[in-house]
Amino acid sequence: MSVPALDAITDLETLRALVREQIEVIAQRDAAIAQRDRLIAHREAKIAALTQEIARLRRVQYAARSERLDPAQRTLFEEAIAADIAAVEDELAALQDAPVPAGHAPRRPARRRPLPPELPRIETVHAPERCACAACGQALVQIGEHVSEKLDCEPLKFFVRRDVYPQYACRRCETIVAEPVAPSVLDRGIAAPGLLAQVVVQKYTDHLPLYRQEAMFARSGIALGRTTLAEWCGVVGLRLEPLVEALRQRLRQAPVLHADETPVAQLDPGAGKTKRAYLFAYRTADDIPIVVFDYCPSRAGKHAQAFLGDWQGALMVDDYAGYKALFAHGITELGCWAHARRKFFDVHAASGSPLAAEALRRIAAIYHADAGGRGLATPARGAYRRRHLAPLLDEFRRWLEDLHPKVLGNSGLHKAIAYTRHRWPALTRLLGDGRYPIDNNPVENAIRPVALGRKNWLFAGSETAGKRAAAIMSLLATAKANGLDPHAWLTDVLTRLPTTLDRDLDTLLPLPQRNDVRQGAVG
Repeated sequence: MSVPALDAITDLETLRALVREQIEVIAQRDAAIAQRDRLIAHREAKIAALTQEIARLRRVQYAARSERLDPAQRTLFEEAIAADIAAVEDELAALQDAPVPAGHAPRRPARRRPLPPELPRIETVHAPERCACAACGQALVQIGEHVSEKLDCEPLKFFVRRDVYPQYACRRCETIVAEPVAPSVLDRGIAAPGLLAQVVVQKYTDHLPLYRQEAMFARSGIALGRTTLAEWCGVVGLRLEPLVEALRQRLRQAPVLHADETPVAQLDPGAGKTKRAYLFAYRTADDIPIVVFDYCPSRAGKHAQAFLGDWQGALMVDDYAGYKALFAHGITELGCWAHARRKFFDVHAASGSPLAAEALRRIAAIYHADAGGRGLATPARGAYRRRHLAPLLDEFRRWLEDLHPKVLGNSGLHKAIAYTRHRWPALTRLLGDGRYPIDNNPVENAIRPVALGRKNWLFAGSETAGKRAAAIMSLLATAKANGLDPHAWLTDVLTRLPTTLDRDLDTLLPLPQRNDVRQGAVG
């Protein structure tokens, strides 16, 4: 608003009105400044509060990785924490992206990883409605473009695979010529190998029960009852049994194995409830991992003896008594340093014991020294361990023997020390052979998903169903361990299995020689 010169104003009332108007303008400006200052202070306080909340959530997230937390509960807890952190970070980003007042440094934009280049791109060009300048009518010339890429997906896509076999006739010879119909896993079923693989992988790798899959298929307009899905899983498990047996034979040829077990529930119709069965897991310790699950009605050691048969080698296990009979018949017992460490970790987590912390420090030094020889050949790694690990182990043993009589007999620390001393011969056998692993973590990692699957399946319907599930999980776990996409591998196997001779079954195993099916579609 323009203000006339004061000497040009002769009317006193006009001057008074002008002064009142200027006072109101100044008051409005002061109120706007005060409001802006309040908004800035509120936003800065909110940013500080959200920053503190993110720091608190991250502390909770890292603290949740305690070894005492059940793996399945830990997974669900970490998912919830990750969702909370993402929500708070998004709210914080919205505040920080607001217009920045003068004197504040601009926020640096976050950088994200590029999307995989092998994914197909669906491109939409958003061009102006008119290709001429709205002001002068001149034709517009493109000088560049802004490209935004976002990851998208669609629900399950179904299609019908239609195989046509034309028939030709020779009128002179009165013969008919046609390609023979290719056999399939389900000759009279509607499911192609890709759909069978989808159902099986979702159940045994993604832990989706069949009733959830039934609902997912229904949302895509496909009516597939869970009874039908269960029948498909049963047939697939039966057809894959020769491959599982070949995988077991390969595993029993390895000189060093890991073993562990976990309980599962099995339906007991006569009693009207479930009973406890066990899933034994075995894994090779070399660079070509093979994982085999063995479903057993109990935890008795006879099941491990029956599975291993006349196998002679070194077996990495915990201190479960069921394995002890194996070591009386030529099998070498290896001790797990992760189990020994866990005893001291529990004591330290419960009481903050400085002696338990010292034990953890010494075990960490053993792990660190062993990692230095990881890339060496077997004889060289054995020599490396004897040179670098043996002094640390001797020092740790002397420290435990000196500490043992000084600790209360009923304390957790005393039990941890007693366990380590009791397992000392098995724990130190890694010095004798470079092939021997330092702990049982590989098979524990393989068996860990069973905890989540166990909660989704609720129980196995019968011992036969449990053995079938163990067979399928063995193949899929081995495929994952060798870097194969389980769905692509299983689709390929179910396509080729009906025409593969028994002598060629090894070519179908999920092992590295089948490197044509890696993280992608079947070639």
